[in-house]
Amino acid sequence: MGETRKRESNFLVQGSILAVASIISRIIGLLYRIPLKSIIGDIGNDYYGTAMEIYSILLLISSYSLPVAVSKLVSARMAKGQRKNAYRIFKGALVFALVSGSVAALVVYFGAGFITTYIVNTPLSIFALKVLSPTLLVVALLGVIRGFFQGMGTMMPSAMSQLIEQIINAGISVWSAYMLFRYGTKIGAVLGNPATYAEAYGAAGGTLGTGAGAAVALLFTIVVFFIYRIVFIRQVRSDHSGKTEGYGKIFGILVMTILPVLLSTTIYNITSFLDTSVFKQIAEYQGYKALDYSKMWGIYVGEYKVLVNVPIAIASAVAASSVPSLSRAFTSKDMREVRRKVAYSIRFVMVIAIPCAVGMAVLASPILQLLFQDDREMPQRMMQIGAVSIIFYSLSTLSNGILQGVNRMNVPVKNAVIALVLHMGVLVALMYGLDMNIYAVVWANTFFSFLMCVLNGMAIRKYLRYRQEIPRTFIVPSICAVVMGGVVYGVYVLLMKFLDMNAVAVVASIVIGFCVYGILLLLLRGLRERELRSFPMGNLIIKIAKKLHLM
Repeated sequence: MGETRKRESNFLVQGSILAVASIISRIIGLLYRIPLKSIIGDIGNDYYGTAMEIYSILLLISSYSLPVAVSKLVSARMAKGQRKNAYRIFKGALVFALVSGSVAALVVYFGAGFITTYIVNTPLSIFALKVLSPTLLVVALLGVIRGFFQGMGTMMPSAMSQLIEQIINAGISVWSAYMLFRYGTKIGAVLGNPATYAEAYGAAGGTLGTGAGAAVALLFTIVVFFIYRIVFIRQVRSDHSGKTEGYGKIFGILVMTILPVLLSTTIYNITSFLDTSVFKQIAEYQGYKALDYSKMWGIYVGEYKVLVNVPIAIASAVAASSVPSLSRAFTSKDMREVRRKVAYSIRFVMVIAIPCAVGMAVLASPILQLLFQDDREMPQRMMQIGAVSIIFYSLSTLSNGILQGVNRMNVPVKNAVIALVLHMGVLVALMYGLDMNIYAVVWANTFFSFLMCVLNGMAIRKYLRYRQEIPRTFIVPSICAVVMGGVVYGVYVLLMKFLDMNAVAVVASIVIGFCVYGILLLLLRGLRERELRSFPMGNLIIKIAKKLHLM
């Protein structure tokens, strides 16, 4: 029993490390988007966001599934003591990444004009997209090394490289966006359209930081790997399991492991790419001017999505850490351990996602004013409508990882296809039937994430004979979050009445709301001592809670 608890603790600690790194990375990403938005504006955000959506799809196809696949395969072989095969998986995956990343980079660079003009109806995104093309190769190699370390049971190299990547990305993106915006103004003056070209070149500057950050992160992980390799090679030489897998077999296993994950993640994430194309084509057909729908899309990708993706990053981190851990338990046929890890990871994600959704909805306009100096109705309504999708996307992302970890990788693919088809139907119906323009995209995405939650939840229940513990996982956090939302709103209104300082009111209401939520969660036993010990600074929280007689 003690060993089981130790494994549980390590599972959540590793998930927490990656989750904390992802949160910090997202916060850095959020912070640098503020000056970036002020430099390139809504239209520039459209060019930047459109290029990033196209890049993301090619990244998904070429290499996004590699970290999950490598971590899963490496952890499975390490569980059997096959260190030599684990190392061969790693080397085979590097070759795979080199080929797939190179092909994707060439496709993006030479196909940028066709894609931006004829598929997404945003021709001036071409500059930003071409700048991104070499990053596809860099990220493919980086993903393999991260996946190897995750499969070995340590998230620290991935976490540190994420932070380094985002810091470099932030600094270079803002600086290069500013410099290229000025250069684009001069080019535009010559061509007779200074504003549009300035925003297009500024967006290209923003994407330059993405490549630079990934390159520095790759160098960091390579250095860490070569330091670790000295010890690992000794372990490989002492491996006498007697079974060595050939590289032909390894490539076959990689492909068969990657394909289901690839199909699942591609279908799951292709919604944004399809939304870009469908929204702009329908908006143009309905008579919207290009600059009008470009501004709407710029607000959607540059403000709304940036904000909601911060808490969703936690679910992505927990999902990434759960795959190798679940694979080890599943390989060992320890179904009780598998179900325990599933319960812990879902509770961990919900305890964070639910209050984030409530907070985003309650403080939508104040947060937008604080971060983007934007008090317009459109972004505020987007946040209020789409805040609940934080919960659905967090849970569906995690459930994808859970199903992949227990070798049911084709199930999320089927679920994603069903959800995608219905999502596109809802989007077209809302745009054509109700003329809801950009709000149709928000509603349709919320529906997609909800449907994925339902379908994946049914699959987990079926294949793992898992029964979700409802009260502590969903009901208690929801009650605490609703009370927190009321307190946050009241504190904000009071402070604005007496101080009339938005920044002070927002920060103070969030801090007070966080404290109220935490206290209520402990009083209602939404989290117990054993679970808290696995959280970041869990021991400190327990000491404070006991002194305050909350536990």
